[in-house]
Amino acid sequence: MSDFRVEVVYALPQRQTLIALTVDEGTTVAQAIRRSGLLEQHPDLDPKTAQVGVWGRAVELDHRLRDRDRVEIHRPITADAKEVRRERVQAGRTSAVAGKRTAAPRRRAKA
Repeated sequence: MSDFRVEVVYALPQRQTLIALTVDEGTTVAQAIRRSGLLEQHPDLDPKTAQVGVWGRAVELDHRLRDRDRVEIHRPITADAKEVRRERVQAGRTSAVAGKRTAAPRRRAKA
């Protein structure tokens, strides 16, 4: 069996944890997550209920990894994007970036 490298990533709003591992051929996503030590660092993390992906594409825990794969543990979505936009509009069209106000595009005068 040959060894190869993978990364396991878990991101919280304030910090991201990235663990690089050397694993054997045939290693699954679940095995890589356990070996990474992230479950000990984040006791509230439950890999059985968390969504996982490889390079942004959803996969199952039994997905077999390949060389240089990046396993991502996704947090649950806590806000509805449509509702956030609606609230922003009601608050005076303030954008999420540094409190800047959004302006309507200027229209050109017809010649």
